[in-house]
Amino acid sequence: MTPERPAGEDAFPRSVESQELNANPDTVEPALTPSQNPEGLYAALDLGTNSCRMLIARPQGSQFRVIDSFSKTVQLGVGLEASGRLSRASMGRTVQALRICRKKLDKHGVGRMRLVATEACRRARNARDFIRNVRRETGLQLEIIAPEEEARLAVVSCAPLVSSRTEQLLVVDIGGGSTELVWLDLSEVPGPERARAIMRLHAGFKPDRRFGPAARVVDWISVPLGVATLKDQFTDVEDDAARFALMSWFFEENLADFSPYNADTPREGFQIIGTSGTVTTVAASFLGLRRYDRNKVDGLRMTSDQIDQVIRDYLVLGPEGRRTDPRIGRDRHSLIMSGAAILQALMRVWPTDRLSVADRGLREGLLYAQMCSDGVLKDGPY
Repeated sequence: MTPERPAGEDAFPRSVESQELNANPDTVEPALTPSQNPEGLYAALDLGTNSCRMLIARPQGSQFRVIDSFSKTVQLGVGLEASGRLSRASMGRTVQALRICRKKLDKHGVGRMRLVATEACRRARNARDFIRNVRRETGLQLEIIAPEEEARLAVVSCAPLVSSRTEQLLVVDIGGGSTELVWLDLSEVPGPERARAIMRLHAGFKPDRRFGPAARVVDWISVPLGVATLKDQFTDVEDDAARFALMSWFFEENLADFSPYNADTPREGFQIIGTSGTVTTVAASFLGLRRYDRNKVDGLRMTSDQIDQVIRDYLVLGPEGRRTDPRIGRDRHSLIMSGAAILQALMRVWPTDRLSVADRGLREGLLYAQMCSDGVLKDGPY
């Protein structure tokens, strides 16, 4: 089947971002004046369980243009499941990556930034010591954000991919240490305004009706299982296919507290958007991309049959075949099956046979929230 992209009527701009620990998700930082940010540049850094990623961008109309970026697999959460602590080696790798980020920030003269850490630092007993060491070694102040803010900003980043026909939306962000799910009811929002209504969630999940009907958050959940932590649960299972099946069913069991889990939602008007390295890797494999191309992946719509076929191909390849498959990549091969197990569970549970692929997430949400707070994006109100 030919992959689908959003129809023209659904188009929206395609590119849309201190306190030390546990920031209030509804806190909005004071806006900067142009003189306080002379280069007009914004940065967003996402330090996750597996990767350290950063974007530097400049506002451009109602979207933004990326000036520079950085991505490095640091495996910060290696061993965390067993010890409850960040290891010396993983912290060392991460500090080295953050030094590169600091050089890029200084080189471009970035005036506004948010540098956040997520699940690994939320769970580690020595996270405070690590944050202090990062500040001492790099001059960067990391902020450990709460799961709600992580989920909310991931949703905001995906707004451009929401169809004007979508009335019920599920956004899934599969991370290294956790998976965030947010269910939105858009039925009261006129179709052309649905993406904009989602972007207004940058300040909090509480509906803001000053600008008309608002997106309503039915429920959200942060499951403490991501591609790294789920994989660690089943390292003692040697058979590849059996391990995959166990991971998928175990993840589904952890969705029981999510209120829409058994919702009788009609297929019509329902959309799932998936954002993560897992989802984009599955999409790249489906397209047969030997060299990753964001323009072909972001916004792609895949059927559940297409996703299942990619996963079956992964299982046929086995661990060694996946290790050398250029579509998967060297940084992803050891984690792709745990991510695929999460993805398959999600497609099994909810009433749709299509998934919208998003090559966007927390960094884009952080950038958008900062720019909106400063009032530098056009075509508001947001």
